[in-house]
Amino acid sequence: MHNSAMKKRIAKAKAVDSVMTKLFYLIGSFFLVFLLVLAGYIIVKGILGFYPELLTFSSKGIGNQFFNTIYLVFLSLVISVPLGVAAGIYMAEYSRDGKFLTFLRICIESLSSLPSIVVGLFGYLVFILLTGAKWNLMAGALAVSILSLPLITTTTEDAIRSLPKGFKEGSMALGATKWRTISKVLLPACLPRIATGVILAAGRGFGEAAALLYTAGQSTIINWSNWDVTSSTCPLNPFRPGETLSLHIWAMRTEGSLNPNAPAIANFSAAVLVIMVLAFSLLARITARRISKKSGGQI
Repeated sequence: MHNSAMKKRIAKAKAVDSVMTKLFYLIGSFFLVFLLVLAGYIIVKGILGFYPELLTFSSKGIGNQFFNTIYLVFLSLVISVPLGVAAGIYMAEYSRDGKFLTFLRICIESLSSLPSIVVGLFGYLVFILLTGAKWNLMAGALAVSILSLPLITTTTEDAIRSLPKGFKEGSMALGATKWRTISKVLLPACLPRIATGVILAAGRGFGEAAALLYTAGQSTIINWSNWDVTSSTCPLNPFRPGETLSLHIWAMRTEGSLNPNAPAIANFSAAVLVIMVLAFSLLARITARRISKKSGGQI
């Protein structure tokens, strides 16, 4: 009688496990198909509206906007990644449980829930009006960094806390200092997870429009033969106005009525933006895996 009841429980547990496994596979497949369909639709629609002049760096092409997007995301990551990783390390390894840490977590959670339009207005007030500057890429990068910091911080903290205790204890037992343990053992081991946070932060930077509308501006005047960084037309000058692809899409869809090619420009810009995000994600993951394997931190 006891064996019969046990067999029924085992059979029931296996049936539930089989159902849940199929359910989760179904959910995963749905999101995969949804992503492929969405990306495919945007890319195909962009290709159908393509004409060669779109690839130029003139006012009729999107070359300048393409460069501005990459440059702005690069600037924002240069600012947010060191600060976010350092904050995550502090919260995981140096801070003590108490009121200050609780207050810090509340601040990070509040910051992560701020609408981008609010961050854009804050950036406009602080980085533009208070400094007396005009719209510029650096102000846009700082605004995007504010949006990215909570994500990178929480990802870094969770990645370090999720590591087995043996990583830290083994390194300390061999005589390594705390900082050497963090820099040579813990960070390489959780690098793939930190890279995920950086990818998500960069993806938000690629697609951000509201925050950049008030900070980076919607004009782009670039002279590709001028490499004087102090010049307002130099491509590498971070203090010049710079319209990104996301802003260009918004402008073509809302203010492009005078341009007969506005829909085609917007569609192709959206396709380029999607391809850019996918390429960056693949490149970042491949790089993180190689660094992790090289440093011996693969887990």
